[in-house]
Amino acid sequence: MELVLQPDGSLTGDLEPVLAALEEESPAVALTGAGISVVSGIPDFRSPDGLWSRFDPLEYATLSCFLSRPDRAWRLYRELGRTLVGRRPNPAHLALAELERRGLLSAVVTQNVDGLHQAAGSRRVLELHGEHSHLQCLGCGGLQPIMETHLADGPPPRCEPCGLPLKPNVVLFEEAVRGLDEAQALADACRLLLAVGTSAEVAPASLLPDRVLGRGGSVLVFDLVPTRLGRGDLGPRGALIRGPVGTTLPLVVGRL
Repeated sequence: MELVLQPDGSLTGDLEPVLAALEEESPAVALTGAGISVVSGIPDFRSPDGLWSRFDPLEYATLSCFLSRPDRAWRLYRELGRTLVGRRPNPAHLALAELERRGLLSAVVTQNVDGLHQAAGSRRVLELHGEHSHLQCLGCGGLQPIMETHLADGPPPRCEPCGLPLKPNVVLFEEAVRGLDEAQALADACRLLLAVGTSAEVAPASLLPDRVLGRGGSVLVFDLVPTRLGRGDLGPRGALIRGPVGTTLPLVVGRL
């Protein structure tokens, strides 16, 4: 089933089965990706104007790069930090927080590092790729809030107790994602997954919808265009809702 947002703000197709799935298959789990943050003005890393167009991730975003050339790695970290400054949750973030408040959503599993789900009021958020609001010491394991001064050009900040360079508390290439066991357990326990602004093509997050579908569950895909998920079988109560997620998801939640 496919619903498409029209210029007048309406959705083509029958919305009632989508609403019924949200109400009857709850609590659902949400999997979010770059598409939900784009609505808040944060470019997708892989977009033509995204970070990867200026910084080769295999040269700047690996653990090896940080350990051997922290000064080089911090060129990327500062650019990312500046991109996130002042960003606010958008209506899609708020809609997910509202679903959780109503007991229709058990958790958000996100591939984003911007903290906007928590800012919107979501209480249970699994950040597979870490978060960018703290700096991490790989020596002592300490965390400290990232400050505006850390984003200014200069030498990499260092841990006071250890003297080692600090890195943002994000998952770099060559590091394991975080909270995967808990995310898989959530997927195994739910009957409905909301895939919001994610192509679901990058492992291991891409495997979560398949776990739900493999157990006879369903997936509601909210995205601009059909991705791998939208072109496949979405389960007995699944649907693709096409359009900007900052409009389509709040529209659906507002009709519950």
